[in-house]
Amino acid sequence: MKMVNFIHIGVKEKHKMGELAKTNSTILIILGASGDLAWRKLIPAIYNLWLDKWIPENFAVLGISSKKMAETAFRKHLHEGVDKFSRSGKSIKKEWAIFEKCLHYHPAEFNSSSTYSFIENQIKQIEKKWNVVATRIFYLAVPPNSFREIALKIGTSGLAKNKVISRIVIEKPFGHDLESAKNLNELLHTIFDESQIYRIDHYLGKETVQNILAFRFANALFEPIWNRNYIDNVQITVAEQLGMETRGNYYETAGALRDMIQNHILQLLCLITMEPPVSFEANEVRNRKVDVLNALRRIRPDEVYQYAVRGQYSDGWIQGKAVPGYRLEPDVNKNSVKETFAALKLFIDNWRWQDVPFYMRTGKRMNETNSVITIQFKPVPHQSFPSEARGNWQPNKLILNIQPRMGIRMQFQAKRPGLKMLLYPVDLQFNYNESYTSGTPEAYETLLLDIIEGDTTLFMRSDQVEAAWSVLMPVINSWEENPAVNFPNYEAGTQGPEDAEALIAKDGHSWTLLPPEKK
Repeated sequence: MKMVNFIHIGVKEKHKMGELAKTNSTILIILGASGDLAWRKLIPAIYNLWLDKWIPENFAVLGISSKKMAETAFRKHLHEGVDKFSRSGKSIKKEWAIFEKCLHYHPAEFNSSSTYSFIENQIKQIEKKWNVVATRIFYLAVPPNSFREIALKIGTSGLAKNKVISRIVIEKPFGHDLESAKNLNELLHTIFDESQIYRIDHYLGKETVQNILAFRFANALFEPIWNRNYIDNVQITVAEQLGMETRGNYYETAGALRDMIQNHILQLLCLITMEPPVSFEANEVRNRKVDVLNALRRIRPDEVYQYAVRGQYSDGWIQGKAVPGYRLEPDVNKNSVKETFAALKLFIDNWRWQDVPFYMRTGKRMNETNSVITIQFKPVPHQSFPSEARGNWQPNKLILNIQPRMGIRMQFQAKRPGLKMLLYPVDLQFNYNESYTSGTPEAYETLLLDIIEGDTTLFMRSDQVEAAWSVLMPVINSWEENPAVNFPNYEAGTQGPEDAEALIAKDGHSWTLLPPEKK
């Protein structure tokens, strides 16, 4: 096999916002490089890191996939993805001509030992050319049913025997249930140390998600009241207007509970409720997250109907356009009982959060796309204002907008201008777009840079993954043993099934509705 021509693509000058990141020589091996993930997310993220001078001087991408494709065609394909999905917009011809020289492709089968012999040979030649021992990152951009086979081949080939420089990245879903997650963890631990395994959840790379930690632990204002004495309830909503697009096959095996709540939403819950870490060392932060998951009150099988709601969308209207129901989407069973909506009520049994309800919901084909966390505070202990003054009174709320709006909003009461005392809710707002003029990095940019630098803080540890699955298994088992017979039960373009409203209304609460975004 002819040796590909890897070159230096780094820069000599300093980063415009500070010192150039001190990173190691790195070879990123993307298994599944011809797929959608590399096209839409990974290479646009790498390109933006390169533009912003974060990529190490010695850097190479080796794409491996079964698709027969020449290297020039591979680069052209990735170029189209960068032009379409990069936050920096279309690439400049001169810049891309330099960057693309680090992109290489080799068509091969994942189950063939010769594939891994080729990878090993390429790594040796690159290291000889660079005169360094490079960090090797194996990124599994493949379907979940390929994780085990590829990990075993990496192990038997000896590619991961140096545990200091070898890393493996695995996308969600990590397992299909608690048992499969444990089995996958056990397999990986026979090949890699835990510190080498990066279970990636792109939600944790979002600026607004990371800002939860800064908001809580870099300010003295809120932490003293961040507990059961002052907080009445917490709501987490992750809603999407999108339907299945090309994900019908995957969704038929997953559903909303596995796809969103097991990872994304439980991660948000951990950030909101974790105890202050002693430091931001990776394992210290992750320990505090595991504490939350272990403290979550388990739902008994006979209680599932009281704490969980599922739904499936029918046809309806999204932004004035008619859309089909879930059962009419491509690659979906015409009699499917898979949920496209899930809502839960959970409790955390510890001193800080005892008896505070945490409501979470997620759904496809909702009336808007929005990810938001609402912390609702308890009312004042005594209302000294006359009834006519507090006609528009609303509880204090702290609203953390994750996407597509990005910011923090504090809702409190103020006197309305006039000759009489009339209370009215007003907002104190922080808006990312107004406060920062520089572009916000995409989640994958943050996470890929952390992988290159060996920082595991934003990645799920094995015990964290298993604890998250254990919380949901009673619900998963109950729903699979008792298939829904009333699907579909909400129209596309609505807030979800009526039972989700009842889940929170029976406690005297309602889901927070955000006002329209100001133009």
